[in-house]
Amino acid sequence: MRILVLGGTRFVGRAVVEAALAAGHDVTLFNRGRTAPGLYPEAETVVGDRTVDLSPLAGRRFDTVVDCAGYQPEVVGRSVDALRDSVGRYVFVSSVSVYADQSVPADEGSAVLDDDSYGGRKARCESVVQEGLGERALIARPGLIVGPHDPTERFPHWPRRLARGGRVLAPGAPDDPAQLIDVRDLGAWLLSENTGVFNVVGRPLPMRELLDACRTTAPAELVWVPGAKLIAAGVDPWMGVPLWIGDPQWAAANLVDGERARAHGLTTRPVHETAADVLAWDVARGGPADDPFPPEAEAELFSREAG
Repeated sequence: MRILVLGGTRFVGRAVVEAALAAGHDVTLFNRGRTAPGLYPEAETVVGDRTVDLSPLAGRRFDTVVDCAGYQPEVVGRSVDALRDSVGRYVFVSSVSVYADQSVPADEGSAVLDDDSYGGRKARCESVVQEGLGERALIARPGLIVGPHDPTERFPHWPRRLARGGRVLAPGAPDDPAQLIDVRDLGAWLLSENTGVFNVVGRPLPMRELLDACRTTAPAELVWVPGAKLIAAGVDPWMGVPLWIGDPQWAAANLVDGERARAHGLTTRPVHETAADVLAWDVARGGPADDPFPPEAEAELFSREAG
């Protein structure tokens, strides 16, 4: 296939490009040429800024366009207007954050937000794509995306921390749900011929199982600190401890129904494989520039727990 990727040199876009090249597709990247220019010499790069002008793509035809960095409806609208008559399929990477009620498990038919939040803007982007492409649109709603080159530092913290060993602060309760998808599994599935709306997520698993999958040979003891204690200590219920969601209004954020995508070809690798690859990548890069939960923050919470 002839694949056009809007972006293509960061996290999700990178996984899409690598999956497309591995499958032998003809890949074109459209971006500003600022992030990792020349990363894929075997792919064509067309330099341009989608926020203002897509004319460098005029007259070109593609079987599929993958839009993995669309956050503003007006920007996505420019891409749709420029490409609707020259692409066979438009793949838009959205988010499970579009769902209006995160306190109950969501499926593809659940109500979505209509506001100016991140999720609300993603929902409006979806509408722009669907209105412009109709049955030729694929709307993919992933949850937590993890894997090598993860810029959020949320998941990489855990294999790195467990490799350090010792007493490890584990947030919440062992049976709290966690849910993720490896970016490489997401990237490969986006190139399928599916259309429609799909939650592209892995199966929920207990937080205990996720952290166990991140263990290495280093001896480490998980010390579970209940969510109520973390909140009482002033810990942010989102990024205060990576992957922990302490907000009761988001109690089902990690219980999203992904059966439809699995029935349409989605396969996901074991979490321990993702964790090992992330740790290897983290070591190779020399660790993060800014750890979201540094050792001193963990030590302070442990000292409060002891007091």
